[in-house]
Amino acid sequence: MNDPLRAVLAVIAAITVLTGAAQLPFGGPILQLLGSEDTATTRQLFGTVGMFMVVVGGLLLHTLLSGAPSPDVVLWSGLQKAGAFSAVGIGVLNGVFSPLALWVAFFDLATAGLLFVYWRRMRFAAASPGLAGGRTP
Repeated sequence: MNDPLRAVLAVIAAITVLTGAAQLPFGGPILQLLGSEDTATTRQLFGTVGMFMVVVGGLLLHTLLSGAPSPDVVLWSGLQKAGAFSAVGIGVLNGVFSPLALWVAFFDLATAGLLFVYWRRMRFAAASPGLAGGRTP
């Protein structure tokens, strides 16, 4: 993995898996840290979101560590991160989360941006293999 952007995205994917997995057993304390209610319902929903973070982050990590990453997985992971930014931002606006949760939202937005840059680079390299300098993304 000699592409720095690909390496950074792989680290972010691993962080997504770990933080999603942490939401399952530690949902209550994390919700309190984010300024949200800690009820059985919110813990269940937060855990469900965590499970999807594990799945999408794991899929992204898997494709980034493979010999030829899937542009489709990179694109859809970027869309998921953009959606997460929107969902958390709306949660802050509606008073569900404290403004502290905006750190999470902006991390997701930055990750979405990096994923879209990487996805476009992958598509450009596939369309113009001679112009990519012989390197694969």
